[in-house]
Amino acid sequence: MSAHAIVIGAGANELVAAHYLARAGRKVTVIEAYTMHDAEGWIPPPIVRDLGLDGAGLKVGRADPWLTIPLPDGGRLALPQDVMQSAEAIRRVSPHDAERWPAFCARMASLARMLQTLYEAPPPDPTRGGLRERARQARLGLRLRGIGRKEIAELFRVLPMSVADWLDDWFETDALKGALGAAGIRHLRHGPRAGGTAFALLHRHVGEPPGVFRPATSNVMDALAKLPGIEIRRGVEISGIEVRAGTVAGVTLASGEHIAAPVVVSGLDPRRTLLDLVDPGWLDPELVRALRNIRSRGVSARVDVTVARAPGFAVLAVAPSLDFLERASDDAKYGRISREPYLEVRAGAPTVDGRYRLNVHVQYAPYALAEGDWDAARRSALGDMVVHSLAAHLSGGDDAVTERSVLTPRDLEGTAGWPEGQPHHAELALDQFLWMRPVPALARYRTPVAGLFLCGPAMHPGGGVGVAGAHATREILRR
Repeated sequence: MSAHAIVIGAGANELVAAHYLARAGRKVTVIEAYTMHDAEGWIPPPIVRDLGLDGAGLKVGRADPWLTIPLPDGGRLALPQDVMQSAEAIRRVSPHDAERWPAFCARMASLARMLQTLYEAPPPDPTRGGLRERARQARLGLRLRGIGRKEIAELFRVLPMSVADWLDDWFETDALKGALGAAGIRHLRHGPRAGGTAFALLHRHVGEPPGVFRPATSNVMDALAKLPGIEIRRGVEISGIEVRAGTVAGVTLASGEHIAAPVVVSGLDPRRTLLDLVDPGWLDPELVRALRNIRSRGVSARVDVTVARAPGFAVLAVAPSLDFLERASDDAKYGRISREPYLEVRAGAPTVDGRYRLNVHVQYAPYALAEGDWDAARRSALGDMVVHSLAAHLSGGDDAVTERSVLTPRDLEGTAGWPEGQPHHAELALDQFLWMRPVPALARYRTPVAGLFLCGPAMHPGGGVGVAGAHATREILRR
């Protein structure tokens, strides 16, 4: 069997890359082994337009209120999407914070738009020369200059800050700062007082409306799967990427079947792609070393629970303060599951029998434990702890939960292909950002093997739905 291009993986980035290649006249086969995919966040309008996703039934939703925050007195602070309405909601907790909220939302939106400008293009690479690269950097520079020097200076002041310092500059209410700061440490081993966590908060605000600091949800995976023009083979595992004379020749499946193709695009993490599926003899030793040093430390588990009654919220952030988050991260630093983890709970629509499914993000639960492993007993204990912690926020207490399932970081590695349970494949940090993502030698989606490209979340920009896939395809079509 043969194809013009093989795409490894059927996540959002991979399917976007596959459809762009198909629209360029390529015969594309997608190979998928994993059963779970997450795709939340910003979908750039050009991708929606180019692929006709609206016609495929794309629906993007944001909860309103977008976040509910438990308060120390037992009440709740619900934040509507409208900035002024959320300011009024905050006023009953802190008039000072209510006055600051609109300016904070405007500042965050302005800074996020600058990041979006960087993300909408392949990463600039100051280490490379050539007319094409200089022209690319000049175009990007002109776009940034249009934003203004003062704003650019503010962006580079904020990026290396800790999210705690940034929020302390603005607000006084612990519960509000904890809930906002949680977005800056999500899927990071760091606590909110670590440098660069303000960048992570901004990163997650890209493409979102002012005043909304949680990503949108969508049915983009269903819409992408409905589009014609590509072949998707699910439940199929790849055992190797074939290389001949330094050029990709296709892939070999676990069944022994060989599929020939002059282009292979991998959405798997770079280490697995280049160190496990490719004979490392084709790689420079320095690149091998850099690949092994990519940080992809998973620190989060996922617990799905079913409750008998409506929970009374769409998204609930259990992060009482920045200090709470910092203490929770301390356990993870030493390979321990947090005794009081940060929980973020998303409520789904009611099931046919009137119950409600809640998806609980649990942080910190490190992939690598200092003592023991993620065995059945530890998985069960984590589920017990989450159910007990949720009880304070659900009608019916501990008895509210009728069913539960636990996915540890090791489970997420096996079901979703997240290395060490890290959904971004490479942590979102300033030293793994722009042309350094995931390492400088791979920043342009190309590998040392001719015809082999990378398009997964480890690649620039490390966020957004399908952005890395679109950028990778442009590099492929320039060949």
